[in-house]
Amino acid sequence: MDTVLVLAERHGTACALLTLARRIGIPVAVTFGAVNVDLYAVDPVHAAEVAEVNAVNVDTEHAVHAVDTAHAVGTAHAVGTVHAVDAATLARYGAQAIWTVESSELADHPATVKVEALADLAARTRPCCILVAEGHDGPEIAGRVAVRLGSGVLTGAVDAWMGPNGPVVTQRVLDGSYLVESEVIRGVTVCAVRTCEIEPTPAPPTAGSLKVGSLKLALPQGLRSARLVSREPHRHDLTTAAIVVAGGHGLGSREGFTLAERVARALGGATCCSHTAAELGWCRPEQKVDQIGTTIHPQLYLALGVSGSIRHRAGMQTAQTIVAVDRDPEAPIFGVADLAVVGDARDMARELLIEIERRK
Repeated sequence: MDTVLVLAERHGTACALLTLARRIGIPVAVTFGAVNVDLYAVDPVHAAEVAEVNAVNVDTEHAVHAVDTAHAVGTAHAVGTVHAVDAATLARYGAQAIWTVESSELADHPATVKVEALADLAARTRPCCILVAEGHDGPEIAGRVAVRLGSGVLTGAVDAWMGPNGPVVTQRVLDGSYLVESEVIRGVTVCAVRTCEIEPTPAPPTAGSLKVGSLKLALPQGLRSARLVSREPHRHDLTTAAIVVAGGHGLGSREGFTLAERVARALGGATCCSHTAAELGWCRPEQKVDQIGTTIHPQLYLALGVSGSIRHRAGMQTAQTIVAVDRDPEAPIFGVADLAVVGDARDMARELLIEIERRK
């Protein structure tokens, strides 16, 4: 069987990517930064037991349970992600080998280092496929790797398998309105995967130990064209967040929009906004969710004061559970909501913050 390189950066996305990789070939994980060295030689048969010992590395699971529509809005579960995945977890989800990449330039040039590492390892291992999570920089990394390898790139991947001529990839296109099956006709298949649509499943236990390789990477001078100056801490990537709280015009002001941000932080999720809220300057442009902005697929989508135009619904309607709060009983968002609350979004947000704090 051919190998599949998997960019394993976070706990949740790595498990989903490895699950998908097993359908194509032999998964090989590529990690950056710290990986638990003591677990390098762990037998995959016992990987699950070792992973449980290291469960302290996983953020606490948050849950808010609906009691009634006056004080709570829906049920949400968000499992935190680990930025430094451990070898036992990778083995449990099917990795047969791990490449650890070290680079002093990762902090300043994160995307470029990942592109160079994947291109280098592809030249060494000759995989049939490379998988990355479709986060805010996933499509960029996938596209640049494909150019480096003279290959093709597929984005919006939700499934894949090995066909007679190579990997066959199922993609969501036109805001998820339909699915297509695609193949790359030349070179390595490079995929940006919607990991939120992949159910992570552990691999069947197998005998043997993980193979481990290391790569020390220094960027050529010509590739140091941009440097990351700062990164806002504790900000979740919208495209991979399990919980997303949206703020809209119904919150009344920028100060009102901060209520949506506070609820998102309390739930361990991300914040997005409607087109109107973005136009008013209440949030950053990249937080806008609509058909030409960011498309999301969270487990829980909580809309506070979002009326739900057709362009906004196109960007969020595939969420597993949709909870909407708006004063207008005829708001279009209620047409796709699993739970609709007619009322003032600001009052509901304050009540929800009180309830979350009480349950902690």
